[in-house]
Amino acid sequence: MGNEKIYKVALDSLSAHVAILDQDGVIIESNRAWRDFALENGLTENPGSIGVNYLKVCEQAGPEAGAEPAAVAQGIRRVISGELTEFFIDYPCHAPRQQRWYALRVVRFREPGSRKVILAHENITPLVLVQRSLAQKESELRDKGDRLEESNIALKVLLRHREDDRRQLEENMVANVRELILPYVDRLLGAGLKAREQAVVEIIRDRLQEIISPFLNRLTSLNTLLTPQEIRVATLVREGRSSKDIAEILMVSVSAVDFHRKRIRKKLNMAGRGANLRSYLLSLH
Repeated sequence: MGNEKIYKVALDSLSAHVAILDQDGVIIESNRAWRDFALENGLTENPGSIGVNYLKVCEQAGPEAGAEPAAVAQGIRRVISGELTEFFIDYPCHAPRQQRWYALRVVRFREPGSRKVILAHENITPLVLVQRSLAQKESELRDKGDRLEESNIALKVLLRHREDDRRQLEENMVANVRELILPYVDRLLGAGLKAREQAVVEIIRDRLQEIISPFLNRLTSLNTLLTPQEIRVATLVREGRSSKDIAEILMVSVSAVDFHRKRIRKKLNMAGRGANLRSYLLSLH
């Protein structure tokens, strides 16, 4: 097989639509893919386009064809003149029933003293469709992410409101037990009950104290071993009660309350720190 024959076979073996233009932009050679494309699109006369001035075809395409033909013509001229060594552009080339995209690469014909150029149109439709599909999926993912973020914000607001409601309910319960129930329990304890009745009332008082001590679990998690009486004192301190008030409520002396306060500070590692006991107890909530 001669060199010219090998050249023709190689050119016809390419999947790209290839044409060779002379220095004036006239097609002097094309490959099988170029001819097949022309035949598929109804160009039965001269499907190889030999002798057709490709530059004039581009320039006569008109504005309705978009900006690509003019850009292609300009790019080819710049390669022919030597201003560019290579020109590349991708463009749509849709058929009535099919969307297609092509990439055009224009390079100098590597022949000493020649100003010919080679055009190669490659069908990049599969790549464009994949890119568009990926872009669509990315857009959908962004939309889902935005909706998820909005849902998360709404959920956080709902949880915050729920926490506020829970805290308000707890505070109301504590206040009601302290102001409406425990005073009567304390009166019962000071009413000279029999030993058995006294024990039952004390149990009731202790259980109520446990219920209204929302920070008790926090104290336990700190490995503090507060006695029941210390828990009662700590709860009342947290409510802002003075030692005198606490003494009256618990029916003990003020010095006993002060003793318990010192014990609580010691167990909470606050001894000698000068920190406010109530502020610290509030922080445990």
